Amino acid sequence: MVPAGPPEATDESGIFDPLKDGLYFFENYLTIRTGHVRQKITQQGKSAMRISEDRYDRDRQRLDLALRFLTHEARTQTIRVWTGLSDDRIRKLYRSYLGRAACYVPRHRGKSPHQAAYFTRSLRIQQETAVLASFFALGGLVPAEPSPAAAAALPDIARGDSLCTAFETYTIMVPTAAISFEYGVFLANCLARGDQLRLGRCCECGGIIVVERFPVREKRCHHCSVAAQRG
Repeated sequence: MVPAGPPEATDESGIFDPLKDGLYFFENYLTIRTGHVRQKITQQGKSAMRISEDRYDRDRQRLDLALRFLTHEARTQTIRVWTGLSDDRIRKLYRSYLGRAACYVPRHRGKSPHQAAYFTRSLRIQQETAVLASFFALGGLVPAEPSPAAAAALPDIARGDSLCTAFETYTIMVPTAAISFEYGVFLANCLARGDQLRLGRCCECGGIIVVERFPVREKRCHHCSVAAQRG
């Protein structure tokens, strides 16, 4: 706000009246000071509003991701790690949206998968593992340098969305998919950690496959293995 100009002289000598001059100074000081205070309050209010909106957005994103995990029958502990939500909030979310849904979504208890040998136990599982791992790599879930630190940093909201998208794409590409979502999460962790499984290349065609960290022999993909058996 622009303050008003000084008052006109009221006596014949042209000297300002001290009382009026003092009143002018005090009024304009209050005007300027009040304007600064109002501007500061407005700025603080906008800043607080932005912080509140950011917190709301982050909370909504966590809930959306948790609901997405629930539809894939993820365990509570898996959802907690990837979203940061408490067990109680996860249970309430399930009861509110999926517990009475027309299409019932079961809840699984017990430990999450932890046996890496599952992904190499048959040619079919090896083939589907390679497909799912390829989508993980496209989604940025497989670090260039796998390590325990990379695996620890893997769970977050953005990568959780990418994980779900990769798994959903895999189930579209493989309608009779044998790998569950929980095993998919375990595979993503294994590839990020790199101490048991890593991405590799088929020794025949160069296609992406999943191999042990120290394979005892060169590996073939499913198609090349079948072709070798027939030949």
